[in-house]
Amino acid sequence: MNITDTIERLKLRLQQPLPGIAAQNNMASRVRELPSVIPDTAKQSAVLALLFPKNDALNLLLIKRVTDGKPHSGQISFPGGRKDPTDTDLSFTALRETQEEVGIHPGNIELLGGLTSLYIPVSYSNVFPFLGYTTEPQQYILSPNEVQYTLEVPLHDFFAPERKIVTHITPEAFPDITLKAPAYHWNDNHIIWGATAMMIAELEAVMGEL
Repeated sequence: MNITDTIERLKLRLQQPLPGIAAQNNMASRVRELPSVIPDTAKQSAVLALLFPKNDALNLLLIKRVTDGKPHSGQISFPGGRKDPTDTDLSFTALRETQEEVGIHPGNIELLGGLTSLYIPVSYSNVFPFLGYTTEPQQYILSPNEVQYTLEVPLHDFFAPERKIVTHITPEAFPDITLKAPAYHWNDNHIIWGATAMMIAELEAVMGEL
């Protein structure tokens, strides 16, 4: 199946019921326990999982956040952030934050649909992941206050079984805590864990159904 067909199938699949928390839990790890009920006052946030073709393969864009002492300091994640009062909806938030953090204009991105939202207690945020697609690799203009660098990972390689590990992680923002966590292990010792890994796990489950 070529990339164009894969994207069309993915759009259709995202209109159906999603794997949800069952898929997310395959890579679940949390610094703080999930409450039984998500607080009504939780901050609404959105991220964008951007797909694009490169070297005849479908790739996913990730970013390495700067070390700033905030809850997700130094972690590998998706571009994204909190919803502004002027944002029309959360998909707008995902596109706006992507432009602000890595410089990709929303007009170059086709929104494919959304994955299952995920509450993150350490940042008091309810995060809504969206999937986007560009027909070619983009030029990045990184926000120096937010992003150290980008990672472009081909999905067929990234989803290989040997990429999934269980490791001990000490979050940069919580140096007194060490977690035994499932994670994706990418080249040069990049470890993708926590909420981002949980979102990717649902993407992996969806892609496996195409």
